[in-house]
Amino acid sequence: MQANVAVLPWLGSFLRPYRSRVMLALLFLLIGSLSWLALGQGVRLLVDEGFVADNSARLNQITLGILLLCTLASAAVFCRFYLMTWLGERVSADIRNRVYQHMLKLSPAFYSQMRTGEVISRFTADTTLLQSVVGSGLSMALRSTLTAIGGLLMMALTSFKMTGLVLLAVPLVLLPIIVLGRKVRKLSRASQDRLADVGAYVDESLHEIHTVQSYGHEMRDQQLFAGHIEQVMQAAKQRIVYRSLLIAAVMLLSISAMVLISWVGARDVMAGSVTAGELTAFMFYAVMVAGSAATISEVIGDIQRAAGATERLIELATAPVDICSPAQPQHLSQPVSGALSIRQLSFAYPQAADKTVLSQLNVDIKPGERIALVGPSGAGKTTLFQLLQRFYQPADGQILLDGTDISQLDLAELRAQFALVPQESVIFATTVLENVRYGRPDATEQEVIAACVAARADGFIRDFSDGYATELGERGVRLSGGQKQRIAIARAILADRPVLLLDEATSALDAVSEQQVQQALDYLMQNKTTLIIAHRLATVINADRILLLDQGRLTDSGTHQQLLQSSPLYQQLARLQLLS
Repeated sequence: MQANVAVLPWLGSFLRPYRSRVMLALLFLLIGSLSWLALGQGVRLLVDEGFVADNSARLNQITLGILLLCTLASAAVFCRFYLMTWLGERVSADIRNRVYQHMLKLSPAFYSQMRTGEVISRFTADTTLLQSVVGSGLSMALRSTLTAIGGLLMMALTSFKMTGLVLLAVPLVLLPIIVLGRKVRKLSRASQDRLADVGAYVDESLHEIHTVQSYGHEMRDQQLFAGHIEQVMQAAKQRIVYRSLLIAAVMLLSISAMVLISWVGARDVMAGSVTAGELTAFMFYAVMVAGSAATISEVIGDIQRAAGATERLIELATAPVDICSPAQPQHLSQPVSGALSIRQLSFAYPQAADKTVLSQLNVDIKPGERIALVGPSGAGKTTLFQLLQRFYQPADGQILLDGTDISQLDLAELRAQFALVPQESVIFATTVLENVRYGRPDATEQEVIAACVAARADGFIRDFSDGYATELGERGVRLSGGQKQRIAIARAILADRPVLLLDEATSALDAVSEQQVQQALDYLMQNKTTLIIAHRLATVINADRILLLDQGRLTDSGTHQQLLQSSPLYQQLARLQLLS
C-alpha cells in the first residue's frame, strides 16, 4: 500500500517539467466535455425554437450552430488527445532514461541476483503500459467522468424511448476506425520496432556491464541510449497524429450523425410520429452516459495495472548503489606509475557470504612489472581482477594504487587506469571501428587502425567487404574466437592505460595467431604494470614473477624455473595445464 502512495509523487516529478502542456491538455479536456454537454442544450433549442415553433429558418440556424459546436469539440479532442499522448511518450522516454542511467551505476552484484531479462521486461513492457495510461487512460477517465456526471444531471429531464435510432450512427463510427485504424496499427508496429531496438541495446550493455564500467563507458552509453530513445519518439510522432485524427474523426462523425438524426427526428416530430423529448433524451445524454461508463470501466483496469508497473519501475530506479565514489575523493598523482599493493585482502561474494574466495592476500607489484596469476579453478584469480577495479567491496583489507587506497578514488578515475581483456571477448553489435574505439571513444580512425595492426587484427579486418565499417552482429557472430580476442586486444592497446588486466588473452588463438598476438602483447606491456591470468606456458615464461594461488591464498611466488623446483602444486599445474 505504501508503494501505491509513492506512485503519484514519482510520476508527478516527471510531469512537472511539462506542466504547461498538462494544463493546456486539461483546458482542452474541459472545453471538449463542456462542448459535448452543450450539444444537449443545442438540441433543446432545436426542439423548442425549431420544431415546436415550426420555424424552418431558425431550425437551420440552430443546426448550423450545433455543427460548429461539434467542430469546436472535435478540435478540442484532437488537441487534448495529442497533448496527453505526447506527454505519455515523453514521460515514458524520461523514465527510461532515468532508470537506465541508474542501472549503469549498479554493480555486477546486483545483476548476479536479478535476471537481465526481468530487468528488460520491467524496462520495456512496464514503461509501455505506463505510457498508455499517462497518454490516454487518465484523460479518458477524467473526460468520461465529467461527461457522465453532466449527462446524468441532464437525463433526469429526458426519455429513453428512441433507442432504435442509434443503429444509424454505427456505420459512420466504424468507417474511420477501419480506414485510419489500419494506418495507426502500421505506425504502431514501426514504433514497437524502435522500442525493440531499445530493449536489445539495454540487454547488451547490461549483459556486458563489466566491460562498460571497465572502460568508463557509462556516459557514452547514456548518450547512445538517449539517441535510441529519440528514434522511438520520432517513430511515435506520426502514430500520435493519426491516432489523434482517428479519435477526433470518430467523435466528429458520431456527434454529427446524432445532429443529422436529430434533424430527421425533428421533421418526424413535426409530423407527429415521435416526441421531441424522446429524440433529445436518446441522442445526447443516454448515449453519452453509457459510453462514459464503459470507458471508465476499461480505464480503471489499465490504471490498476499501470500502478503495479510503476511500482516495479520505482524499485529499479531506487535500487541502492552498493559501489559508489566517495563524497570527497582523492586523486592520483600524474602520471600514474601503476604500482599496486594488496594488503590483508579477504573477500566473499554477497550471494555466498559463507564461502571465502580470497583470504589474507598480501602482494606488492612494482610499476611496469609483469605478474602471472596461476592456480586451480576457483583460486580467486578473476575475483582479484574484479576487486582491483572495485566491482565489489572486500570484506577486509585494502588495495593501493600508487600508494592511494582505491576505495578513496573516484570510480571513473580508478577504472580509467585499467585496460581489461577478458577471457570471453566482448564484441558489441556495431562496426569493427566502434568496437575497437570502445577503449577510447575520442580516438581517430588512424589510431584505431594502428591498434589493430599492433594486435595483428588488421589483416582479417581488411578481408571483410566493408573493412573497418563491417557490422559484427550481436555478440560478434561474424567473428571466430581468435578474431574476437584480437579485437579485444586492439581495444586495450588503443586505451593505453597504466595497468593491463589480461584474463588469458591468448586462450582462443591457434599457434600462429598466438605467436603474433604474443608479440603485440609484449610490445603493449612495455612500461605498463600487467597482471595476467595464465593457463599457457608462453604467458608464464614471459612473466617477471608468478603468483601461485590456491583456495584464495598466496601459496608461493617466483619465476617459472624457481616454482618448478620449489612447488609441487605448480609442478602439477605445469604438467596438466601449462604444458598441455
